[in-house]
Amino acid sequence: MAHARHILVKTRPEAKSILEEIQAAKRPFRTFKRMAKKHSTCNSARKGGDLGEFKEGQMVQLFEDAVWRSEPEGVPKEYVKTQFGYHIIWVHS
Repeated sequence: MAHARHILVKTRPEAKSILEEIQAAKRPFRTFKRMAKKHSTCNSARKGGDLGEFKEGQMVQLFEDAVWRSEPEGVPKEYVKTQFGYHIIWVHS
């Protein structure tokens, strides 16, 4: 099982800009949630990008791959592109 949040945007420049702001923040988790509410095109935006818990096989493969290689509670280091757009992912422990 995994528990993740994400910010979904349509373009690479948006993803890059948001990711850089999160990485530079003094409180990255708080910034992540704020950015999700402001910028994400996913319905989870109103919950700060919270997708809840999910099992392997429930999300698209590229998204899952990024979740499994991410450090829980770590500031995101990258964004990932899927058929839905660009995702910035925060994995909970």
